Amino acid sequence: MSKIIHVHLIGKRKDYYFGSISAIYTVLTPDDVGATKNYLLHAGLSSGSTMFTRKAIIKQAHIIKCPRIVQISQTI
Repeated sequence: MSKIIHVHLIGKRKDYYFGSISAIYTVLTPDDVGATKNYLLHAGLSSGSTMFTRKAIIKQAHIIKCPRIVQISQTI
């Protein structure tokens, strides 16, 4: 299953979605988030968990996908 990290910036009322904690800091600064990359990496975010800082709400969840159906083509 793929994970997604949702960052909601409280003061700006903006939502961002990332595939990893490291990806957060390619767009936002530690000051924007209210926590450093190292802090989030060691905080132990797990599926369904939420972390609050003074500036953001950070949630991690799993993406629910439809299973891939492989079709076998027949050649005549």
